Order: sequence, then structure tokens, then C-alpha cells
Amino acid sequence: MAVATLATLALAACGGGAESSESTPSGEASADSAAVFPVTVEHKYGSTTIDQEPKRIVTLGLSDHDTALALGVKPVGAVDWFKEQPYGKWSWAKDKWGSTPPEVVGERDEYNVEKIAALDPDLIIAQYSGMKKEQYDTLSKITKVVAQPKGAEDYQADWKVMTQQIGRSLGKEAETTKLIADVDAKFKAVRDKHPEWSGKTVAVGEPYEPGTFTAFSPKDPKVVFLTEMGFTTSEEYRAALGTENLMDFSVERFDVMEADRTVWLGTLDTEKAMKADPLYQKTKVNQEQRDLFLPYDSPDIGAALSFNTVLSIPYAIDQVVPMLEAIE
Repeated sequence: MAVATLATLALAACGGGAESSESTPSGEASADSAAVFPVTVEHKYGSTTIDQEPKRIVTLGLSDHDTALALGVKPVGAVDWFKEQPYGKWSWAKDKWGSTPPEVVGERDEYNVEKIAALDPDLIIAQYSGMKKEQYDTLSKITKVVAQPKGAEDYQADWKVMTQQIGRSLGKEAETTKLIADVDAKFKAVRDKHPEWSGKTVAVGEPYEPGTFTAFSPKDPKVVFLTEMGFTTSEEYRAALGTENLMDFSVERFDVMEADRTVWLGTLDTEKAMKADPLYQKTKVNQEQRDLFLPYDSPDIGAALSFNTVLSIPYAIDQVVPMLEAIE
């Protein structure tokens, strides 16, 4: 399995001190929350019973904090993914962090156990992650841990399932149901507006280094974002990726990326390099101008697709749909 592309995103962290894990709730809200506990959440490594409303949570999934923030809970700790925006403080989430950023307690799946323990969390959540059993066992000695959803490969769980897992863990299932319904409605509005996209194939990749590129699994958030709008992936694309979340290919395999719409993520420099590549210039998707280049940052469109959360999806839809419409 190739992990190089995600490694380029999981850059050095810079953190801040942690304060309260969530806004002070009203007495009524606290009573309502207390009434739902205890709750039991099943996950990859078994099940975890949470006896009372968590007050200090640490999120170890790369995008888990988005859902917590959407539910009014500020994690006291989180992992770093993009150095340019520590702890994922992107445009769709920055107002919800306010002046209380979390402590950065790791980078992707490399967790600083000492930092986590020092935060005295009463719940650790790791949904969009690659947490190993040994890590789960170690962290479970500190506090309750809800690992990634069972039955899904690491980093390939459905965004709805991960959202539901987080919502249940926090005792906020009703709020979670509404968040999911709102996002579903936005995707449906896109499908209704563009029925012609239904069944059109899509491929999503990233130029990695000279001579290679990365393709993302049909279950990767970036691809799922597009299939939610009606697109699909070809049998050839699915076969090339297999069960891997991402895979690196040499430029001689640009055939993998032939689709009705091919989306590339990266920077302006990588876009220029791609368009200058003589092998890429021979692809039909390039010759027929059916490719789309999205930056990770400035604006943070690629990052929004990578997160694919109840917070980032509405932003991504607003940014990407007009760009797809422009290449009809």
C-alpha cells in the first residue's frame, strides 16, 4: 500500500494550549445529555460503553474534530494533518474553534501518548484513522476509546457512519441525524440539478513526484464526495485500486485516470507539471479538457474534499459544482 501522498499532507504540527472541550451548555441541555447515557458504541476493536457525557475529548481521526465542532464540542486535543492549517483549522471550521485551539497530540497515526494523558481526557475518538490494536490497548488504559468503524478498511469508512459514531459517543444522536440530513439534502439538490452526471465516471488523483502519481480509492472521501453527486467509478479504476485506500503509479499508467471527469489535487506547480508531461498530454481526458485541478489550499478546496465532513461538504459543494459545470 502506498502511503506517500497522505504523508505529504501529514506535516509538522504546531499546537496551542487547550481549554474547555465545549461551550458551556444550559442546564436543560445538560439534563437532556445526561438522560441518554450510558451509551455503547461498537467499533473495529470491540465496543466501548460511555457512562456519562464526555467533557474533555481528544480526537485522533484526521477529520473527527469537524463533527465534534459541528455538535458544539471543542476537542482539547487533536492530530495534525496539514502544516499550513494546524489541527485542520480551515475556513469551514475556524469560527467554531474560536480562541481555544486544541493541543496537537500527534501526526496522522503517530500519537504522543504522554501529551494525550496530560490532557486528562474522558473520551478519545478515532474514526478517520489507521489506529492499530496496540495503540487502542495503550490508550484504553488512559480513558474510553472509540476506534474506527468496524467492517471498513482504515480511512475508508462512510462519512455518515463516522458522523453517527461520533454523535452517539457524545450523546448527540438527534443533532447528528439533522446534520446528516442537511448534507444529504445538499447532495440531492446537486443530483437534481445535474441528472446528466449520473453514471458518468470519475477518477481522483494527485501528482506525487516526477514520474509518479497517486490514485485514490472509490471509498476515499475525495471520491465519495463526487459519487454522492451522481458520478461513479469505472470497473478498471476499481480493479486498479483493489482494497487499497490509495496507490502510487508511474506516469506510464495514466490510463488508470481516464474517466468522464478526472480530478487532480495539489498546487499550481503540480498542475503546471502535469500539463507539461508529454504522456499526460496524450490522454483523452486532457485532450478533451475533461480534467479539473483543485488546490489543497488558497482556496482550500482539496482539503475540504479530503475532510468530507458535515462541516466541509457544504463548503466543497459551493466551490466544486461551478467548476464541474464549467467543463461540461
